[in-house]
Amino acid sequence: MSIPTYVDRSSNASISDALTDLALDMRWSFNHAADRLWEQLDPELWELTHNPWVVLQTASQEKLQSVTANPDFEELLTQLREEKTQDEKSNGWFQKAHPNSGVSTIAYFSMEFMLSQALPIYSGGLGNVAGDQLKAASNLCVPVIGVSLLYQQGYFRQEIDLQGNQQALYPFNDPGQLPIRPVRKPNGEWLRLVLPLPGFELWIRAWQVQVGRATLYLLDTNVPANPPEYRAITTELYGGGPELRLRQELVLGIGGWRLLRALGLQPEVCHLNEGHAAFALLERAGSYMKDSGQTFDVALAVTRAGNLFTTHTPVEAGFDRFTPGMMERYLKKYAEEKLSISFERLLALGRQNPQDSSESFNMAYLAIRGSYAINGVSKLHGQVSRRIFQGLFPRWPEEEVPVTHVTNGVHMPTWDSAEADRVWTLACGKTRWRGALANMCHDVSAVCDFDLWQLRAESRRILVHYVRRLYTRQSAARGAPKEDLARAAQILDANVLTLGFARRFATYKRPNLLLHDPARLLNILTNREHPVQLVLAGKAHPQDVEGQDMIKQWIEFAQRPEARSRVVFLADYDMLMAEHLVQGVDVWVNTPRRPWEASGTSGMKVLVNGGLNLSELDGWWAEAYSPEVGWAIGDGREHGDDPSWDSTEAESLYALLENEVVPEFYSRDERGISRRWVDRMRASMARLTPSFSANRAVRQYTDDCYISTAAAFRRRAEKRGSLGADLVAWEADLAKYWPSIRFGSATVQQTDGQSLFQVQVFLGDMNSDAISVELYANTENDAGPVIEKMSRDERDGEETGFTYTAFVPATRPAGDFTPRIVPQHEAALVPLEAPFILWHDAPSWR
Repeated sequence: MSIPTYVDRSSNASISDALTDLALDMRWSFNHAADRLWEQLDPELWELTHNPWVVLQTASQEKLQSVTANPDFEELLTQLREEKTQDEKSNGWFQKAHPNSGVSTIAYFSMEFMLSQALPIYSGGLGNVAGDQLKAASNLCVPVIGVSLLYQQGYFRQEIDLQGNQQALYPFNDPGQLPIRPVRKPNGEWLRLVLPLPGFELWIRAWQVQVGRATLYLLDTNVPANPPEYRAITTELYGGGPELRLRQELVLGIGGWRLLRALGLQPEVCHLNEGHAAFALLERAGSYMKDSGQTFDVALAVTRAGNLFTTHTPVEAGFDRFTPGMMERYLKKYAEEKLSISFERLLALGRQNPQDSSESFNMAYLAIRGSYAINGVSKLHGQVSRRIFQGLFPRWPEEEVPVTHVTNGVHMPTWDSAEADRVWTLACGKTRWRGALANMCHDVSAVCDFDLWQLRAESRRILVHYVRRLYTRQSAARGAPKEDLARAAQILDANVLTLGFARRFATYKRPNLLLHDPARLLNILTNREHPVQLVLAGKAHPQDVEGQDMIKQWIEFAQRPEARSRVVFLADYDMLMAEHLVQGVDVWVNTPRRPWEASGTSGMKVLVNGGLNLSELDGWWAEAYSPEVGWAIGDGREHGDDPSWDSTEAESLYALLENEVVPEFYSRDERGISRRWVDRMRASMARLTPSFSANRAVRQYTDDCYISTAAAFRRRAEKRGSLGADLVAWEADLAKYWPSIRFGSATVQQTDGQSLFQVQVFLGDMNSDAISVELYANTENDAGPVIEKMSRDERDGEETGFTYTAFVPATRPAGDFTPRIVPQHEAALVPLEAPFILWHDAPSWR
């Protein structure tokens, strides 16, 4: 369409160019002022889509001429453009905090990104984390570039029929209606990549998404030159079978790294958001081989130092695996011709036991063996992940399995309401999420009771209005009778305590725990003096019959005459709906089975809006909870899928609602304010919102991971990878000579409150500088293990063995300590890069 040209007096730029520039920069997805701009063009379409690019392309010339002639519209447009220009030119937190980091590009790979409902290429939590961290990176000016896939259908859309059954729909994502641009070469040609697949060379094209100062690149195989089955590789997120998944991950990992190279980018850091993109680590090593002339092993040792793997999976069975036969079909030629290694060597990178020819290839194992740092997404998930991956580090204590944690956070400017934004802006300033959040806790604590209580009341009113409109529309679409439509238009009450529960319906999330005793739940909801209402939403995977049955149970409960005005299940849970729910509910309920939540982010989104959490002590809530900020169920231990424990926790949930949550909400002072509720809101907002923000998470990744991995990569890459070659030689010597080392005698003496430990070690042909001898004592009273490095007596020799000595305070019995031998190299991470370990079998300290 032709957008009329209108000259802006201040900048001599056309309105058409300005609107297009703003519509194709997804900074609008976290800017409430931008909402007002697009709403003026088409209020109804904006409400339904929140897609400026669709709104702009749909508007008539007459409408555009009308709104652009409005001085208020012109002023707002000028303001947004000036903010965008200022943001693009200014130095941000990253440049100020790390002025000499030398980091130019951080490549962030993820199977999905949740940026907006206008770009539906996401399913849930994984995409939420990726999208929110990309936005926070933009706010903080951290040089992150995202890489993902452009799905023709994305994740399925949900419809609930009149019988309460979930129906899966797959609408087409028209690229022309998405806020994306083709990636073109300087001569205007569409950038095209080629990826060899069995019997065919796959063509891949790329799209660009602007997210403020950050960029997301999307790979797309829906190219007319490809055969239909290959065009369909990027059809659907998390659909199809293992072969489709393998093809998608080849495109994401290998194709994604090739795209970065084609764009002339040389990322110092490669961050894998889950193991789907782990093939990028092979391609990065292959690229370094080409640049340096080094072997694959050296290239991997060098490039590994710049790779970071974040795992989100709380169960070992959740990782992608591919059979040896499928791997051979797709990667044998790649291993031999691109990487110059045997196919067996490649398979070994993805196996726990490289000698087991029947073991499938595990993408998480490849990610670990190709990375310099590994982290879980909450403190508890870090512990769970160490247990999951302990098999890769045999005989190493679980607490030393090299997995740390960076707890997830959410992008607060995306999830806050306009009303919450006004409260935070008055308290903390407009640019509060662009820095280190130094005074945020203090500043928001000063917000008065009245303003906080009004925030909740107005947010709840807006939510009720939204639910009524949406539920009426959904009911009409599925053919509900007129009387049901009339009830839908009056559902819920803006003055009633509102609970929210929305997430994927899966058995481990226990979405029906609240339904454990339907009669008791009804009594809570329909109490005449202190009523409660419940808004639910969520999808079950199309192949998850149990999950779909749980949805149907809620639909049937909500259709009971006594529950109809107090319970509503909204179909087709997406990002736009999530925004409305987290902004409007008073309490967010979450009931997963510990420890299967990993992190969870839905409850974090209510924090900025003054909502409170009532949740299982799992994921992020296990480290966030205190009695002043919300409520918790669970005892902090694991109980599996024990039905009796489900009953116990359902009882706890009901009791908390009946005895604490509901009475506290309705206990009002002379101004009609619940002082205890407001105190809890203030504590939650001040203490938790900064700590569980994507701002904190991205700064933590930068400070703790990106800077150090980039420095390690640069160091290993110097002199054509000479340090990498040294590490490979060291690892080869360890593998060759480790079987020959052994312990001899072990003695201990007590003197002046110290224990003098001495052990005899025979190293055979092993270089004594390649190993370290240590004393180890298990964790005691949650203080962590004691690890004391022992010093070698230089007078000894191999014939008599080396004597290693250590002085340790005699505060623990000598029998608590066990000598061990571990690899040692000043540039290596042990046990990540060298999982060897030898324990003294049973030291009888003499």
